[in-house]
Amino acid sequence: MTTSAVLSDSAHVEADAPARRDRLRLILVLGALVALGPLTIDMYLPAFPAITADLLTSSAMVQLTLTGTLIGLGVGQLIIGPLSDALGRRVPLIAGTIVHIAASLLCIIAPNIAVLGALRTLQGFGAAATMVVALAIVRDLFTGTAAATVLSRLMLVMGAAPIFAPALGSAVLVAGSWRWVFAALAVLGFLLLILAIVALKETLPPERRRPARLVPVLQTYKILLRDKQFLVLAFVAAAGMSALFSYIAGASFVLQEGYGLSEQQFALVFAVGAVSLIGASQINVPLLGRFAPRQIVLAGLAGASLSGAVMLTLAVTQTGGLLGFIVPLLFVLAAVGFVLPNAPALALSRHGEAAGTAAALLGAAQFGLGALVAPVVGVLGNDARAMAITMTSGSVLALIALSAVMARSRV
Repeated sequence: MTTSAVLSDSAHVEADAPARRDRLRLILVLGALVALGPLTIDMYLPAFPAITADLLTSSAMVQLTLTGTLIGLGVGQLIIGPLSDALGRRVPLIAGTIVHIAASLLCIIAPNIAVLGALRTLQGFGAAATMVVALAIVRDLFTGTAAATVLSRLMLVMGAAPIFAPALGSAVLVAGSWRWVFAALAVLGFLLLILAIVALKETLPPERRRPARLVPVLQTYKILLRDKQFLVLAFVAAAGMSALFSYIAGASFVLQEGYGLSEQQFALVFAVGAVSLIGASQINVPLLGRFAPRQIVLAGLAGASLSGAVMLTLAVTQTGGLLGFIVPLLFVLAAVGFVLPNAPALALSRHGEAAGTAAALLGAAQFGLGALVAPVVGVLGNDARAMAITMTSGSVLALIALSAVMARSRV
């Protein structure tokens, strides 16, 4: 983008930025909608052992259903993002939520692990609409530090999903089988569909929309892929998300089978981890008044790498038991909480003219890398050591990449 284009786009965003009360309402609505993705990912985690036994399959195969969900979330964003730039934000959001509801209902009657995996991919595709459209709406209305602040507040709202999702899943499992979890997701999807229809206004006027033709869409992706700083920031955001998905993929097996926690105890520990992540994202807001987003991201990656190294050392030496695993894990999740709001805000600030497509590529990178990383935990053994390796590797690589770019230019 040229300097004049950036200034023009920033002025437009500032003029249209909502007032404080409207901003709070927007954050609550977007937070509720974005929560569909984490709920879809996390609610069935306590049911992993039950699904393994009921469908006569292996733990690695059950984890692949999570990979399918993440693939659906990634691919869905690549398709839905450009559509939201062409059709506006509301239509793709509503259509995607309907797809999610239909897939959830079909998951209830899945006869085997292969069908369940395919339906989970479709479920993720539908949930992708809420995530990519929410990011695009934030970029429609905010830029720079303001966007990072809104995303931090948005994480507070959507962060309730990882806290409550395993607990909700555990409560459902007490009342019925793992199939009931997908019935609950269908009901939640329906409620969020009503919320989207009633409470969310269109933020992309017709004059700012882009052609829905394939060639312009591919040209936009080409521009994004040529922006090295955007790619590095997208990788940083993806690495932070991959650390989170490594934890999500392995937590049920590590904590329940490795450390012997019950489904309810697992949900409690999982909630503590989510609180650590969310708490850091909220501390991020006042920090933005003193430090640039790129500085916070760099510090967050350094903290995640150091804490991950401690977690790996304790896991390999089998020191400290459950406490030796959880304490450094909480520090890793807190560090990730500083990365996740700021890296996407920095990346999106570079391409406000194609916010939906940029958000799509960003989201695809996050969930695509997550889809690759999630089964690695299972392949490496589904233990504390495997989780520590996968969580730490992404943070270290992102730290190296961002440091190299910052050494050459001002991100």
